[in-house]
Amino acid sequence: MARDLPAAEEFYSKVLGWAFRPTRLGEEFSVGFLDGTPVAGIGALADSLAVAVAWTPYFAVDDADATAARINERSATVAVGPLSFGTGRAALAADRDGAVFGIWQGKAIPDWSMGTDKAPAWLELRTRDAFEAAIFYAEVLDWACAQPGCCQVAYEEDHVVLRHQGDVVARITGGAAGEAPDPHIRPRWHVYFYVPDVDSAVRTAVGLGGRIAAPARPAAAEDWVTLFDPDGGLFTVTSNNPVPAAACPLR
Repeated sequence: MARDLPAAEEFYSKVLGWAFRPTRLGEEFSVGFLDGTPVAGIGALADSLAVAVAWTPYFAVDDADATAARINERSATVAVGPLSFGTGRAALAADRDGAVFGIWQGKAIPDWSMGTDKAPAWLELRTRDAFEAAIFYAEVLDWACAQPGCCQVAYEEDHVVLRHQGDVVARITGGAAGEAPDPHIRPRWHVYFYVPDVDSAVRTAVGLGGRIAAPARPAAAEDWVTLFDPDGGLFTVTSNNPVPAAACPLR
């Protein structure tokens, strides 16, 4: 969600190379495409809403009402919905530590995906207890189930890692400080966007009014930089997938 939709489209089109198209949801919502593949949606945030601009992950579910009930049953919060929204039903929720996420039941634009070398490279949940969070999301979203196409969950290099069809799509990192206002350590979902050249993306972002939140680690294998867009939306650009191949499945 962005305060100024046209300005946000211009920023992300130049920084990440996206082309935006309107949707059936009207003029206040658009979808970004990279090489013809949908990668993310941006909606206009009403001026009357005193909420922070942020990227929010939405997880596909078969039944939004049943998923919302499971969220509530596990002492988490469903803040909005489920409500009819375009071609489906959506809800906005927060897990037990306050990390915000959405759920979506319905049709999606064909070819929408994420993973290695794709524009949304992966998601990261920064929270207090990675194992407790992994159990919560597995129970709510049916991760690590026996159904075909289900996501696989494993413990790798001190992270809980989620894979779908072989691609790393999310990881959960524990140890965040409680109740701290800093967005880097407050429990939250964070998005990594793939770019072919991190330095070029950073220079473009800063030139357009963005700013660097956390620099890359020159001594590590990862190549990434965390940025704020001009509205304060936090995201990371990366050219690598930092999660190794070795895995220890969770039970």
